[in-house]
Amino acid sequence: MRKPLMRMTLRQLQVFEAVCETRSYSRAADIMALTQPAVSLQIRQLEELLGQPLFEYSGRKLYLTEAAEALLRAGQDIFGRLNSLDMQLSNLLGSLHGQLRLGVETSAQYLAPHLFAAFKQQHPEVSVHLCVGNHDHMLRRLSENRDEIVIMSLVPSDRDLEFLPFLNNEIIALAAPEHPACQSGSLTLKDLSAYPLLIRESGSSTRKACDEHFKQKRAHFSDIQELTSLEAIREGVIAGLGIALLPRLAAYRELNAGLLCELPVQELPLYRSWCVVHPRSKRLSPVAQAFFNFIREERSRITALAERISGLIPERS
Repeated sequence: MRKPLMRMTLRQLQVFEAVCETRSYSRAADIMALTQPAVSLQIRQLEELLGQPLFEYSGRKLYLTEAAEALLRAGQDIFGRLNSLDMQLSNLLGSLHGQLRLGVETSAQYLAPHLFAAFKQQHPEVSVHLCVGNHDHMLRRLSENRDEIVIMSLVPSDRDLEFLPFLNNEIIALAAPEHPACQSGSLTLKDLSAYPLLIRESGSSTRKACDEHFKQKRAHFSDIQELTSLEAIREGVIAGLGIALLPRLAAYRELNAGLLCELPVQELPLYRSWCVVHPRSKRLSPVAQAFFNFIREERSRITALAERISGLIPERS
């Protein structure tokens, strides 16, 4: 090993990872509670140790060099091993301790905090780093070893992934209460095609599931408005821009408050399973393995939890 690399510090790697994550020296400074000149100094010292630049500017955007990509992978491996060591040492003391690196597909973001809260009741010393993104983004993070476990639907069959289905992801049709479709009786997908459809971007699993279902049912929507967040779609429907197909858990507050109505469509709800996923070849840390086991053993409890969240059953006293 080159001797200069031995002078690298964990603090420098933490600062470097913050710059990679935010693509900004100033935002990294805020995260690390440092000044921007201090962040610049740490990066400059790292570049001197490596003998190569780590970042390049194109216009006003910051890009990682090949050296930075290599250092980022090495840093993630180092911190992953230290986190695993921390967990193993805590196991020797009889308790589970450490951080769960959890990726969550956007449609599951309303469930995941409740899942982790239930898990934390059993293991109070565990913390979480939770990242939310669309389906394609979560697959990319898994391949880059940035998350140990991901909660997603539509697990691809062409990747070597271990997965466990644990809950139905129920996709329903929604409209504003004053929308003409809400005044109708039983509807079909073809009936809905007369209205503008608000839908997620192409990298979303909800979009993929809906596109496949439309094709199967031969329903063609000519007026499609693409919005890249569930929140924007919900607000768009409330504002009267059109109808939408969304996971029930993504709209339960608005449904319970009467801001949205569920349309009685014959071909809906559309059911897909949420799954807990990790690379088959990856050895999970003790915390990640405990979380995976928790999901497997508590599926009936998780179903009841999801029903209480969505208001389908009352919470027991």
